[in-house]
Amino acid sequence: MDMNYKIIDLFAGIGGFHQAFENLGSKVVFASEWDSHARKTYETNFSKTSPELFESGNFAGDITQVIPQQIPDFDVLTGGFPCQPFSNAGKRAGFEDTRGTLFFNIAEILKEKQPKAFFIENVRGLLSHDGGKTFETIQNTVKELGYSFHYKVVKASDFNVPQHRPRLFMVGFRSDIDDADFTFPEAVPLTLTIEKVLKGKVTTPAGLEKKVGFTLRVGGRNSGVHDRRNWDCYLVDGVERSITLEEAKTLQGFPTTYEFPVSKTQAFKQLGNSVAVPAIQATANQILQVLNKN
Repeated sequence: MDMNYKIIDLFAGIGGFHQAFENLGSKVVFASEWDSHARKTYETNFSKTSPELFESGNFAGDITQVIPQQIPDFDVLTGGFPCQPFSNAGKRAGFEDTRGTLFFNIAEILKEKQPKAFFIENVRGLLSHDGGKTFETIQNTVKELGYSFHYKVVKASDFNVPQHRPRLFMVGFRSDIDDADFTFPEAVPLTLTIEKVLKGKVTTPAGLEKKVGFTLRVGGRNSGVHDRRNWDCYLVDGVERSITLEEAKTLQGFPTTYEFPVSKTQAFKQLGNSVAVPAIQATANQILQVLNKN
């Protein structure tokens, strides 16, 4: 099946979306990420497989400085956008009400470029943020721009990644695309347990066996197993230890060849901010199958 579609990667981080779509045979033709450390990691890894992305000047920094008309044509918009509060000043709860937020930049690009589909993600708390008004505004905005809207809270552990990481996935298709067949992917059995990643029996301080690890986060590293903020310390064969960078990489589904040309602190922060590649890839596959049928 032909999966050679053109993708843009907004709020790109270290390229979890890029990795997922590339694994399926698609090409990222434009990316945007403002953080200098994340940019360095992104370019180090993807300049090998997508050199033209960097040579063409299509690896942008600040999304608010991007002129939508200057983005090359593409099929699918992707991105894990930061959730900012929307003003309730507007009455329409649509496109105009997103001004001043980073979601507005996504909406503007959809409006201008009219791609076939979008796939964006956020924390599951977005559903209830500001009494549900933020989510309602997002939904109304994409519908106003002529797109359908599907959403689901998806756990990384449902796609053979041994960390919970529940995230809100939002997918939409342009009105001329028949998306009646679109469904979020079914969960697969967890064969890669936290014990396999850490190479030993993993238990809680209470002595219960652990199959799924903690959700990788940005803060609270090296907190210890008894700290409620802990996410990187485990009891392995009865001995407390922190996960290594290689193990953290596996917990996000990045390939073993993925490199971090930054400090260990930065690398852990970048992984904590990233998406779990296998969960993204499974959903991306469903999106591309719909596009193939059309």
